[in-house]
Amino acid sequence: MQASRAIPGNPWPHDMVVEVEDSPHAILDLLWLREACGLHPTGADLPPLLTVPPAGPPAAAPDRDVLRTWQAAWPFVWDEVLEHAGRLRQGDVLHGIAELPPGSGERAERIRAFIGPTWRDRFGDEVFDDGGYRDWVAADADREVAHHLQYERSPEYVALAALIPAWEAGLAKVITIPCRGPFTRVVGSAALLVTADTRDDPDAYRAALERFVEDVPRS
Repeated sequence: MQASRAIPGNPWPHDMVVEVEDSPHAILDLLWLREACGLHPTGADLPPLLTVPPAGPPAAAPDRDVLRTWQAAWPFVWDEVLEHAGRLRQGDVLHGIAELPPGSGERAERIRAFIGPTWRDRFGDEVFDDGGYRDWVAADADREVAHHLQYERSPEYVALAALIPAWEAGLAKVITIPCRGPFTRVVGSAALLVTADTRDDPDAYRAALERFVEDVPRS
């Protein structure tokens, strides 16, 4: 979000840019997989359960040994995916990619660097070739669109008094996830992860932005 031009009386700083990203695809994969496959990973600061859970297990559900492996790996993949999602857009990674030969190793490496780590890279994507998964992702996208159309004012404007100090402390991206209740996690030096419920609640969102100022790593 950014003010298109300086407007007298508009409290939004003209040079303040804050990106709001709703549920990056690699994050949705992990959130759906955890519940659809009945995984119960443990770790620090893991996200709460989905607001709208999967309708059922995937058609290609793996056996118990695989599920145990997946459960142990889930928090580590989550941290990798979240760390990448918290980075600012890296358009320079794709610079000059059109000049690289299709199928070349360098071209593939640049694309992987831009997309970042995913569950599919490590364990394949067979489990996601599932009608229930596709329906769940489509329904989540529909809910996001309908929800945004209800706003008369964005949560960022409502929480502007807390957003400005967070931006001054380095905040450039807010990542939302479709999980239950309040949840906040500072991601690197420039991003904040919150649930949609947190962002929708002015008091909870202000508290999350204040937490960013308190907890963001200082260089």
